[in-house]
Amino acid sequence: MKWGIHFDLANKLERIDMIEHIMEEPNFWDSAEKSQGYVKELKNLKDIVDEYNGLKQEYEDIQTLIEMGYESNDTSLIPEIDEALQQFIKNFDEIRLNTLLSEEYDKYNAILTLHAGAGGTESCDWASMLCRMYQKWADKKGYTTEILDFLDGEEAGLKSVTLQINGLNAYGHLKSERGVHRLVRISPFNAAGKRQTSFVSCDVMPDIEEDMGIEIDEGDLRIDTYRSSGAGGQHVNKTSSAIRITHIPSGIVVQCQNERSQFQNKDKAMQMLKAKLYLLKQQENQEKESGIRGEMKEIGWGSQIRSYVMQPYTMVKDHRTSFESGNTTSVLDGNLDPFINAYLKWNSVRVTD
Repeated sequence: MKWGIHFDLANKLERIDMIEHIMEEPNFWDSAEKSQGYVKELKNLKDIVDEYNGLKQEYEDIQTLIEMGYESNDTSLIPEIDEALQQFIKNFDEIRLNTLLSEEYDKYNAILTLHAGAGGTESCDWASMLCRMYQKWADKKGYTTEILDFLDGEEAGLKSVTLQINGLNAYGHLKSERGVHRLVRISPFNAAGKRQTSFVSCDVMPDIEEDMGIEIDEGDLRIDTYRSSGAGGQHVNKTSSAIRITHIPSGIVVQCQNERSQFQNKDKAMQMLKAKLYLLKQQENQEKESGIRGEMKEIGWGSQIRSYVMQPYTMVKDHRTSFESGNTTSVLDGNLDPFINAYLKWNSVRVTD
């Protein structure tokens, strides 16, 4: 069995050994930031090796079951073998797809922002549905989510929302969601029961925590404070602790109202701004637009990456990969992995070409 070659196991084991030697050095903990980076990398590498070893054990267990069945001519083992084989194929495919997450920022947490576009109240409701979809997806992956900022719609839903999704390779998976998402359904806000088309834009960036060497001139910033929205009228912050920072030269705007104090919100917003400026610099210097942040288009007709149709039929179709599903409800309940996996395969071929 030569899977270790495909999973680059030898290099991962060598890197684990190197980090463990570095951690034994007496001055290892002198720099908290650097040491924490090594600890995090070591855990990630060991998790990957454990996954590989678990997969190898599954394969060997299936072989043993097959041999037992042949030796005893016991057909009752067939359902058990078939179930084990299906689980093995699922686990193998998931680990294989993770090998495609090798770009510079893939391993980071993700910051995902949704903005309602054309469609008014209907689009605000659609933004709320997408927010729930990504939260459900994160739960299924064992990731954690927190809302950094949100703005309610005038009648229903959300005008905008920013989620931080924490977990290994969160950005690597969610970069596939960047673009405009289109919904077609019978509008619950239209008394005539007419079919309505709505649009929401999704932007995704990696949550880069370490120092990126980005210097920002305070004179280039406009910093506004506003009152946090609170949750359902409870825990509403009575002071204007939420922060909006506009970087005037680039036009980049970041917002945060999740933290408990204005200073914490400002620190988080500045971290987000530095990350966006760092990505912008990378794009300009290395022409990585498609790989890092992508081209954001107008939130409307002709610019969607994916369509979700609920009437007159049900279908979700990704217009880049042509992957589609007839179970719209399942997708909106967070079953996004087939679309994400199709994107990773499509993108790896596109980059290679």
